[in-house]
Amino acid sequence: MEPHDALLDSLVIGAGQAGLAASFHLARLGIAHLVLDSAPAPGGAWQHRWESLTMQDVHGVADLPDAPAPPRSPLPAREVVPAYFADYERRHALPVVRPARVDRVESEGELLVVRGHGPAGERSWRTRTLVNATGTWTRPFVPFYPGIASFAGEQLHTAHYPGAEHFRGTRVLVVGGGASAVQLLGELAPVTDTLWVTRRPPVWRDDDFDAEAGLAAVTHVEERVRQGLPPTSVVGVTGLALRPQEQQAAGLGAYRRRPMFTSIEPWGVRWEDPPPGAPAREEVGAILWATGFRAAVDHLSPLGLRTPQGGIQLAHVPGNVQGATTAVRDPRVQLVGYGPSASTIGASRAGRAAASAVRRRLAPALA
Repeated sequence: MEPHDALLDSLVIGAGQAGLAASFHLARLGIAHLVLDSAPAPGGAWQHRWESLTMQDVHGVADLPDAPAPPRSPLPAREVVPAYFADYERRHALPVVRPARVDRVESEGELLVVRGHGPAGERSWRTRTLVNATGTWTRPFVPFYPGIASFAGEQLHTAHYPGAEHFRGTRVLVVGGGASAVQLLGELAPVTDTLWVTRRPPVWRDDDFDAEAGLAAVTHVEERVRQGLPPTSVVGVTGLALRPQEQQAAGLGAYRRRPMFTSIEPWGVRWEDPPPGAPAREEVGAILWATGFRAAVDHLSPLGLRTPQGGIQLAHVPGNVQGATTAVRDPRVQLVGYGPSASTIGASRAGRAAASAVRRRLAPALA
């Protein structure tokens, strides 16, 4: 049960993969903490994935500490992974409080005050250190294009994808060059007409995405956050590959992409300077934005963590080689599920790094 007004050694915001990993390692180190999760049930972002996404479709769910991830299967990921997380919370008796929404984090002297709403209503928590693990799912990103508000058809972000049958008989424009766009085109093309646009030509991968490739992708993104730059997606630097279930869509021409349009009209999109032989306008009845997410860190704004470049600069704690998680502008704060750990590839490693950094930070207080 949550102690009211107790001073915590650490507090974790978010109970996705990175948050659970951080909690496991904090508990192993004997650090008193709570985990605040805004969702009513375990599962993090996975409980919101589209129904047709199976465990065979995902890039891979990395192991939580001391718990092998579920195997590939035809079962829905939004059922399997939340059950995996729920079992993990129970087996390790992790101190998760839900639903607990965090509105803002403020600095009061040497302490951090987390303000929001818990199961009993409005309240605050006081803590010496903070591990932010809020990920990106609650901040789907849709870029602005002239005329976007005039579109008369349906516009959806992939976060709210209702399934391919919903679009039967409607020409769908899929916007975005990531794995989600490829997967959803694979579902849509066999049931309706599709059009694909991306800002850059897609980079296709024809080799296996192994652990070495995953580490290289994480390292690339980590270098950006160590410079204080806004993070890019880990998935965005891994390259694209067609799975067997997408071969039918490929045969239908679903992956012949066009460059980004210039503007949106009530029933279509327009290019000011289309490629030779390509039409200047295409009619569509729906736009599916597969344009990714942004880090959900607005509640940290009072701490002034952002650099002039727009990112939150992270650093390694001396002696900690597990990953960069410490906010340079406030070392009381660790960020996991941000930048290189916003994918399952780096989430568990970041949780361990954050717990180690918290222990180092608390060493004088715990002595």
